[in-house]
Amino acid sequence: MNYSIIGAGRQGIASAYDIGKFGDAENIKLFDLDINAASQGAKRLNKLLSKNLFTAHQIDVTNFDQLKKMLSDTDAVLAGIPYKYLPKLTEIAIECGTPMVDYGGNTDNAIRQIELSDLAKEKGITIVPECGMGPGMNITLALLAMEQMDTPEEVSIWDGGLPQNPQAPWNYSIFFNIDGLTNEYDGDAYFLEKKELVRVPCFDRLEIIEFPQPLGDLEAAVTSGGLSTMPWTFKGKLTKLENKTLRYPGHWEWMKAYRQLGLFSQDNVKFKGMKIIPREFYHALLEPQIDNGRVEDVCIMRICCKGNHKDKPQTVWVNTVEYYDKETGFSAMEKWTGWHASILLIAAAHGKLEKGVIPVEKAMTGTKFKKEAELRNYEISITVT
Repeated sequence: MNYSIIGAGRQGIASAYDIGKFGDAENIKLFDLDINAASQGAKRLNKLLSKNLFTAHQIDVTNFDQLKKMLSDTDAVLAGIPYKYLPKLTEIAIECGTPMVDYGGNTDNAIRQIELSDLAKEKGITIVPECGMGPGMNITLALLAMEQMDTPEEVSIWDGGLPQNPQAPWNYSIFFNIDGLTNEYDGDAYFLEKKELVRVPCFDRLEIIEFPQPLGDLEAAVTSGGLSTMPWTFKGKLTKLENKTLRYPGHWEWMKAYRQLGLFSQDNVKFKGMKIIPREFYHALLEPQIDNGRVEDVCIMRICCKGNHKDKPQTVWVNTVEYYDKETGFSAMEKWTGWHASILLIAAAHGKLEKGVIPVEKAMTGTKFKKEAELRNYEISITVT
């Protein structure tokens, strides 16, 4: 198989590594606007896997002729690009008949992509939007919990990525693009209550979740986009569906204050005769404070599913924790984000998924994903009561 990765950032490199190990790859091309990033990524991966699989290439995702040429010359593509470009890239992938997965980042975009499903079916290809840690793996592991019983009714998901050794005052490190972080913290989330869609503001429903030491008590709050299209898929089926993000105590109060101050706004404001965009100003100040480079991190995911099995009430807990890998240098966030996407891409490339533009919650069963994840040394526990 010949694969292409568009975007040689942290998650893209992690996905490429996994495809190199498990994807029956003959060649993996790393594309990026920054050719140096692609070259450094290819060099690192060839060394890690002791193979000459990876090559570096430059691309501009706004150049549609370039994209068409690239997509026509590959068996499958993974898109690690800003979400605003994904609907157009999906159209081009369908035109070229190339299977694709992406890291998403915007539920409305995912809905637009899914509307193209019939065209993808006609081409006999699979496209899966919004793969990664969350949305992505959190949804797939929710399916795993649901698959343990006859009639699932309530699903609650908690997940987050944190530094193992938090440094005051922030006690947080950014593991992906800061635009994506603020995007998650702005707007509303879509949940299910009494089988109906509800909108819940970000930072609402704060609760304390207890984890074993050294994590201890973490704060969970609502953020946007974490469930992608899952609420629409299970509307009328699940009584309850919700997802919250985990942080060290105190984080959410800081973020509430920044939002209330207007720093999340993307509208021009006048300041001393100049026009500035508050969000850009906020990012310029905050990013250097929380971008600590490659830090040793931990990712946590917990799912609780309540329902009935063989006419008896049943509760299923799915728990998993991932840590920074000193041997490969991959962070926990890179592994969970990058490898969920690569697992889905490998399956799509080999024709093992339904054809069309398929949402994550319909693409692969939790049971199948667990088998693939355990090949990658994930430790996923299932507790049934």
